[in-house]
Amino acid sequence: MLKVLKSGFFTTIQDTGRFGFRDKGVPISGIMDTETVYKLNMLLENESDAAVLEITMTGPTLEFEEATYIALGGAELSITLNNEPISNYKVLKVNAGDILSYGRLKKGFRAYLAIKKGFQSSLVLGSRSYYGNITPKALLKDKSEVPFIKTALFDPKITGLKVDSILDEELLHVAKGPEFELLDDKQLEMLFSQEFTIANENNRMAYQLNETITGHTFSMLTSATLPGTIQFTPAGKLIILMKDGQTTGGYPRILQLTDKGISILAQKKAGDTLSFKLM
Repeated sequence: MLKVLKSGFFTTIQDTGRFGFRDKGVPISGIMDTETVYKLNMLLENESDAAVLEITMTGPTLEFEEATYIALGGAELSITLNNEPISNYKVLKVNAGDILSYGRLKKGFRAYLAIKKGFQSSLVLGSRSYYGNITPKALLKDKSEVPFIKTALFDPKITGLKVDSILDEELLHVAKGPEFELLDDKQLEMLFSQEFTIANENNRMAYQLNETITGHTFSMLTSATLPGTIQFTPAGKLIILMKDGQTTGGYPRILQLTDKGISILAQKKAGDTLSFKLM
């Protein structure tokens, strides 16, 4: 069992997501930064959908009650294991009674803790991913407990990775959305020539941008959306849906982020900048 001594700002359990229920209004949810988590589960030789902890901005303090192996990645924070500094993208053995503590955020926004065989929280609609009103918990709180499978012996094929960090990337590659053709030349120029700033309104549901482009008067029926769909409001505001985003929307869907683009955006916080490039 993993004991949560301090939960941090917003710590949840996430796997690759909840599929097959969008027609019922259930979001996919799941890992925001899949680029990072796939690497961590590979290091631990886990299944690609093994559940991890997703840690936002400030991290938890955790006690392991049994032996296992872990790997950390994503945002860069000050992290210690039994008061000794540790690094991202390395396989680490932990023993019963060990304490993992997260400190100051240095770069990025979301960090991940993967564990051998994945965290074993309850499955709801085929996924362990937390989402309020679907799962019993929306986030981990102080004194929470998270089950995992004890692993006393593990001989990893790779003990560490040197990764190309996405934390400094600002260019998001996008595909044309279903209503892309509504954009005129002026709107296209504004969309692809300027730099945008992340607004304070950003979370697992959606990211808003401070800068706008020329608005529109187009009216449309509510239509299907996906994580990474970029909606365009009549006032010219851009809203980028993320993993907990709604399943339908009534604004034109002008662009669609790639999976890597979602991962890059997931590491941005208010005040960070980005730009778009059409694939």
